[in-house]
Amino acid sequence: MADPMKIRAQMKGDTAEIRVLMSHPMETGQRKDNAGNTVPAHYIQSITVDVGGKRVIQGQTATSVSRNPVFGFRVKGAKAGDKVVIHWEDNKGDKRTDEATIAA
Repeated sequence: MADPMKIRAQMKGDTAEIRVLMSHPMETGQRKDNAGNTVPAHYIQSITVDVGGKRVIQGQTATSVSRNPVFGFRVKGAKAGDKVVIHWEDNKGDKRTDEATIAA
């Protein structure tokens, strides 16, 4: 399983600003190793974000996203103390779910 995500969630006025660093190799399947062999594709393909028990983001990514991607977004209607749950799944079936609490 991958390393834990680093999640920063903080209120800025009436909006929660959330940033997440996902540790993942994000291989495209087009790169070759030193021996000339193609490195198999391995990338995050779906991401979901729940804030305060409500799904606020459900999306898909592909091979064009860099290694250890950082995603940032803002959520209106959230409040300090709400739980942020972020889940991803990659093309090899690996999954990761982490959570954080929105700070004031």
